[in-house]
Amino acid sequence: MNASSVPATPKPDAPPPRSRLSLYLDLIRWNRPAGWLLLLWPTLAALWMAADGFPGWHLLAVFTLGTVLMRSAGCCVNDVADAEFDRHVKRTAQRPVTSGAVSKQEALAVGAVLALLAFGLVLTTNPPTIWLSVVALAVTLLYPYAKRVVSMPQAVLGVAFSFGIPMAFSAVQGGQDWALAAIPAAVPALAWWLLVGNLFWVLAYDTEYAMVDRDDDLKIGIKTSAITLGRFDVAGVMLFYGAYLISWGALGHGLGLLKTYLIGIAAAALQVGWHFTMIRHRSRDGCFRAFRLNHWVGFAVFAGTVISYLPS
Repeated sequence: MNASSVPATPKPDAPPPRSRLSLYLDLIRWNRPAGWLLLLWPTLAALWMAADGFPGWHLLAVFTLGTVLMRSAGCCVNDVADAEFDRHVKRTAQRPVTSGAVSKQEALAVGAVLALLAFGLVLTTNPPTIWLSVVALAVTLLYPYAKRVVSMPQAVLGVAFSFGIPMAFSAVQGGQDWALAAIPAAVPALAWWLLVGNLFWVLAYDTEYAMVDRDDDLKIGIKTSAITLGRFDVAGVMLFYGAYLISWGALGHGLGLLKTYLIGIAAAALQVGWHFTMIRHRSRDGCFRAFRLNHWVGFAVFAGTVISYLPS
């Protein structure tokens, strides 16, 4: 038998090429809604507080859709900024931009379209909220680069993820004055204190997220809160959770919210205790699971807020 008569070994079928839509949905993490839910719950809770109850369908739609769009746009920018780092991390190496399936220019174009759609929604509110949206966009663009120079870049993310709170108060209570000087009157001190409290929640869950990639981040030189806190990372996460729950509990109590609000805070606190059991051994799976379940902590606080405003 000569070589030509030996049947060739069939080659395995190559995976079918993915559509652009499929790649774009992967780019914006469409199959992982936990990311935008982390932004949505505190924003909607603030919207209910600002409106002293149901804020109306218009503002509810604006802030819900705007949150999804801006988180998606932020993913596009983040993947472009981190492409060279992500290729060295197993969990992120196959992201569309990192793998080369989507070019950086294409990703930025998708992000720009999403951001413009979000801005179009903001234009239906009022001038102070429009001005605040510009600041929110600037902080969102800044975050991906903060991890190169800031020891705890999660604090920058905390501001970005919490900026919907003052925007919610501005959209409800702000007027039609285009002067920048009108912004302080449109956003009461309560909104800024809620932002600070929520920032601690972001520090908690994003430190859990950073604990997943700590070994890879140390190799490639990225700064994160998990690396900065070192062996005090678990204690730091729990302190951040505590600061968030105590501050939001006190601020809600100061507003005169009913005991159902504090029940929501208590439900969130019980989940935090569960999260401790997941992260205390610092396993990748445990820390990642705790991060992914964090949106239920925010939902508990939001649900307590909404129920407190229901007619008795």
